[in-house]
Amino acid sequence: MTMRDNPVVTYLREKLNERRENQLLRSLRTLVTGIDFTSNDYLGIARHRELHAHYLKLHEQATVNNGSTGSRLLSGNSPEAESFERWYAGIHNAEAGLLFNSGYDANVGLLSCIAQRHDTLISDELVHASIIDGMRLSYANRFKFAHNQIDDLEAKLRQSKGLTYVVVESVYSMDGDIADLRSIAAICKKYQASLIVDEAHALGIRGTSGKGLVDELGLREDVFARIHTFGKAAGFHGACILGSRDLIEYLINFSRPFIYSTALPPLEILMLRTCLEYMFAADESRYTLSNSISVYNELMNCTTPTPIKAVPIPGNSNAIRLAQILQKNGFDIRPILSPTVPEGTERLRVILHSFNSVDEIKSLCRSIQYEC
Repeated sequence: MTMRDNPVVTYLREKLNERRENQLLRSLRTLVTGIDFTSNDYLGIARHRELHAHYLKLHEQATVNNGSTGSRLLSGNSPEAESFERWYAGIHNAEAGLLFNSGYDANVGLLSCIAQRHDTLISDELVHASIIDGMRLSYANRFKFAHNQIDDLEAKLRQSKGLTYVVVESVYSMDGDIADLRSIAAICKKYQASLIVDEAHALGIRGTSGKGLVDELGLREDVFARIHTFGKAAGFHGACILGSRDLIEYLINFSRPFIYSTALPPLEILMLRTCLEYMFAADESRYTLSNSISVYNELMNCTTPTPIKAVPIPGNSNAIRLAQILQKNGFDIRPILSPTVPEGTERLRVILHSFNSVDEIKSLCRSIQYEC
């Protein structure tokens, strides 16, 4: 039997062909040229030339290893990592913080180990795949509540057993809407549930100096854990979980993605801190972005107060067709297709940035309105 006759290979080929026939096949490609309306680089930090020069200078003057050489619990811990965690926790008035290699690792690492077999995890139905995967790896009971619907959340809380955790995002990545955090925090307190908030798309955008929605609403004492991802507005990579010292010590002992992953290199951590310091000081960019959001909202009759804009185009083929037209018109726009979103809710996902000019935004809006 050759490898091509292998039944597993046949199965893989059939599944890929099925996706290809339904226009669902994913593939890697280099960046589409055009005006960027698709990246998560909200404040333009990833493309900032001064930071690029600083990064090169760090490498030239480095007195630390290029790589971390192992996991944090073996050879990979560093003064840079510990210093960063103390600094970042202090910025957010948290007792402690713990670095992870990505937001995905952080969510999976937290949610897979925190709830036990007789406990309960409850999430908003629109949370990120990393939250869903982390919950699936737990032995706990799992429920979803209708998006931002407090009555449905309360119904699920009434069904919960053992220790209960409620997981939401502060800003949702596909629609750009904001969690009703005050109401969610209040209902969690009523039922003695621990609230976990993923701030991936709020960090850098919401709150004083871009510290996030939890900071903006003054809810730090009501949130059990905050997940801050650095691959969005910070323009870098990695993530940090903020919480109590007990939580961080627990994760060091029980979070498998943390225990068994090679640590972030010290040089990368130094550059991460530089990017975050720049992000927290970028009030002018936040102001420009806020103005751009207002311009777009007025032109497109949109109400979401974040840079993430959804243009509903039901049907994968329709969404693909419109994205291709806009790309030919000079805009880097990507379609969001099912099964990433439920069938019938396919859309274009427009991301606004502080570096998009008003004229570019107006031109994009005219193109969408003309083609739709």
